Amino acid sequence: MPLENLLRHVDWGAVYTASAWTIRIAALVYVPQRRPPAAARAWLLLIFFLPWPGLVLYLLIGRAYMPRRRYRLQRQIHELARRLVPRPDRAEAAVDDVVTPELKPALRLADALSEFPPVGGCAFELLPDYDAAIARVIAEIDGARRYVHVLVYIFEDDEVGRAVADALARAARRGVAVRVLMDAIGSRRGLRHLAPALRAAGAEAIAVMPLRLWGPNAARFDLRNHRKIVVVDGAAAYFGSQNVVSARANRGMVNEELLVRATGPIVAHLEAVLLADRYLETGDVPPESNPLAPLPADPATTGLAQVVPSGPGYSEGTAEAVMVALMYGARTRVVLTSPYVVPSEAFIAAMIAAARRGVAVDLIVDAESNKPLVQLAQQSFYDAMLRAGVRIHRHFGSFLHAKHMSIDGEVALIGSSNFDIRSFALNAEVSVLIFDHGVVAALADVQARYLARCEAVTLESRRALPLPRRALENLARLTDSLL
Repeated sequence: MPLENLLRHVDWGAVYTASAWTIRIAALVYVPQRRPPAAARAWLLLIFFLPWPGLVLYLLIGRAYMPRRRYRLQRQIHELARRLVPRPDRAEAAVDDVVTPELKPALRLADALSEFPPVGGCAFELLPDYDAAIARVIAEIDGARRYVHVLVYIFEDDEVGRAVADALARAARRGVAVRVLMDAIGSRRGLRHLAPALRAAGAEAIAVMPLRLWGPNAARFDLRNHRKIVVVDGAAAYFGSQNVVSARANRGMVNEELLVRATGPIVAHLEAVLLADRYLETGDVPPESNPLAPLPADPATTGLAQVVPSGPGYSEGTAEAVMVALMYGARTRVVLTSPYVVPSEAFIAAMIAAARRGVAVDLIVDAESNKPLVQLAQQSFYDAMLRAGVRIHRHFGSFLHAKHMSIDGEVALIGSSNFDIRSFALNAEVSVLIFDHGVVAALADVQARYLARCEAVTLESRRALPLPRRALENLARLTDSLL
C-alpha cells in the first residue's frame, strides 16, 4: 500500500492518545528524579494536561543539565582549585575566633561545600556609588602592569561599556595581558560590537556558555554565567552585583549596585573562579596565572573571608545552603537585600523560623521591578513572611540591584546571587563571606541608607489587595517550580 494511502487510513486520534499517555507515564518515572516535590508536581501537572507542549517545554528548560564533558571539566577545576589554593591545617580555627558559637555550624558548612578555605589578611572597600565604582575599575585597569582578567554577565555596548572596553584596549596595546569573559546571552551586544575591537587591540574576548543545541557542549539555553569579577595584576579584585552597563539601562529606572574592591589572599581565590570559567571554554590556564600564587596576608589586616561559588556544577546548592544555615544561626538580626526574591521552601522556612525566634529579619526589595512576572511571584510570599514577623521594605528612588545579607553584625555575604531558584540552581554565581566587623558595619551603613528610602509592606495593605491581583500573584508563583 502506498505511503499516502497508509497515512490516510491511520487513526490519528488514537495515535495522539497513545503518544499522550506514553508521555504521561514516562513523565511519572523521569520527572520526579532528583527534583524537589513542588517542582515535580508543577511539571507533572503541565505534562498531564498538555502532554506534547509540556514535553517540548520540559526538554528545553526542564532540567538544569550540562554536558558530561563540562561536568568532567568541573571536577578537574575543583581539583585544580584545591592545588592552587591549598587548605591550611587550621582553617576552621581562624573562623572560631571571630564569630559566635551559633554561627559556627553555618561556617563549617561553607567550608565543607566550597573548595576555597577561609583566609585572613584581606581588606575590603565597599563601593555603593555606581558611576564612582565604574571609574575606580577603569583607573585600576589603566594602572595594570601585567594582566587584567574580567568576567561579567552584561558587558553592554553603551557609554559605560565603551569606556571600560577602551581602558582594556589601552592596557592590551601597552603589553598587558587582557582576557575578557562575557556571558553569551547577557553580553550579546558587547560580544558583537565591542569584542572585535578588543581582539584587534590584542585582548582576548571569549563568549561564556555559548548557545549550542547539540554537540559535546550542548546545554540548556537558560543556564547562564551571572558572575561579576575583575582581577588586576593579582593584587586587587572587584566583585558584587555590578555589570559593565549604564546605570540607566533599564528604561525609566536608575540602577543602584554594590561593588566591592578586595585585596589580600582572597584575590587569588576570586581569580581561580574566573579562570575556572575560562577553562571550561578554552581547556587551558593562561601563562600569566600559572601557577596562581596567592598574595601573602598583610599582618596589619585582620579581614577574614571565604569565596563561595555556586551554580549547576555544584550539586549541593552552595550559596543557598550557606544562607539558610546562617539564618538558622542568627541571634539578633538578619538583613537581606535583593531585587529578586522567589525563595525555595528551605529559604523561606529559615526566614520565618528566624523571625519567630525573635530575630529581627529585614527584607529590602524594590518597589518597582524590571521583571513584573518575577515581582508578582515574589509578592505571593509576602503574607507568610509578614505573619511570621518578617519586616518587608519596598525601596524607592532607584532600581536596587544589589545582592547581600548580614547576620548579627558579625558576618556579611556579598555577591552576584539573587535569592531565587534561578540564582541558586541555574546560574553560575559567586559570593564572598566576610568575617570582619568593620566591613559588616560599613554594610550596615549602606543598608541604613536603603531603609531611609523604603516604605513598609504591612498585612493591612496586603489584605486590601483585590482578588484579581492575588490570583495573578499566585499564578506567577507557579512558575518558580518550573525550573
